[in-house]
Amino acid sequence: MRRLLAPVPLLLLLAACGGEQAPATPPPPEVGVIEATPANLPLTLDIGGRLAPFRSADVRARVPGVLQKRVYAEGSDVREGDVLFLIDPAPLQAALGTAQASLAQAQANYANAKAGADRARQLAPQNYVSQSDLDNALAAERSAAAAVQAGRAAVDSARINLGYATVRAPIAGIAGKQRVTEGALVGQGDATLLTTVDQVDPLYVNFSISVSELGRIRAIVAASGRDRSEVAVRLPDGSEHAHKGALDFSADLVDPATGAVSMRASVPNPDRRLLPGTYVTLEATMGMQQGVFAIPQAAVQRDASGAYVLVVGADGKVARRDVETSTASEGNWIVTDGLSAGEQVIVAGVQKVRVDAPARAVPWQRDGAAPPAKQAPAPGAPQPAARPAAPVAPSEGAPADADAEG
Repeated sequence: MRRLLAPVPLLLLLAACGGEQAPATPPPPEVGVIEATPANLPLTLDIGGRLAPFRSADVRARVPGVLQKRVYAEGSDVREGDVLFLIDPAPLQAALGTAQASLAQAQANYANAKAGADRARQLAPQNYVSQSDLDNALAAERSAAAAVQAGRAAVDSARINLGYATVRAPIAGIAGKQRVTEGALVGQGDATLLTTVDQVDPLYVNFSISVSELGRIRAIVAASGRDRSEVAVRLPDGSEHAHKGALDFSADLVDPATGAVSMRASVPNPDRRLLPGTYVTLEATMGMQQGVFAIPQAAVQRDASGAYVLVVGADGKVARRDVETSTASEGNWIVTDGLSAGEQVIVAGVQKVRVDAPARAVPWQRDGAAPPAKQAPAPGAPQPAARPAAPVAPSEGAPADADAEG
């Protein structure tokens, strides 16, 4: 019995000794960091915009008449000057004939008036005609000459109107849908819209940006010395247009309704893949940003004060850095202000630390990069000692050891 009760005082002594030790301080949390390294990076903006024709011309009936025929195929390419529609020319031909007859009459009247004026000029020095008759003859000559000029203008106008009966393409491009069918009376009181011709190579991309963004872009473009900014067009299906474009217009006025500035880019479209009216994403390279930092998006946090990152200082403690960002690129935020070269920016484990608390920094790896595996001890190397198990008091009714049995 004395041997069975002997371990009890030992257990009580061990428990008392353990209670006297202070609790161990937990190690600082481990965080993944990257070193902030400045670089010169392009300023690339992703902006939504809508495609528009480079030129768009309404084809209208400029003279009254009955539409006789559509000559072109709807949706086909036409060249400038190609015939699109024919309007009944008969009334216009008759008007031209009337104008020509009026001109002939005016020319005959002028010839008669000129002859009378010439006679009056010859007889006036001998006083065979009065001064009043001479003045009347000269006035009649001038009036007849003016009538001839008016007659010629009327003939020219009638000839022009007759030419308008043949409706031609004002520009080269794609001729659209016919708006008026054959047999309709057009040009009565207004210029009836017949169709539209759109030039689609190149195309415009219309978009808008905020005033603050425009000011920053202009500063970067001026610093980089670039006259024109290159743009790429990404289609709704995610594919990129094969031909690069360039910015060619920036308005000087701010739209009071939106507070934005209208801008425009032109994009080559030789294969006619792009269609006017399509909503696309414009990737515009505006210039080079000098001395900026590419920081993973997971490291940049935001609160009411704005964007910030956490860094591990030289003293091993966490500090906050308020930063300014420009654009996102390939999973990174481009930080333009607030960081210094060489600072250890926390990317992983941000939620485990707080400002002024210690942290242990380890190099951060992007998702997909396997962390270094723990190597097994080499053969023959000493193995770590096994941790001794805590003594367990025998349960009530458990058999004693062999010595107790004896």
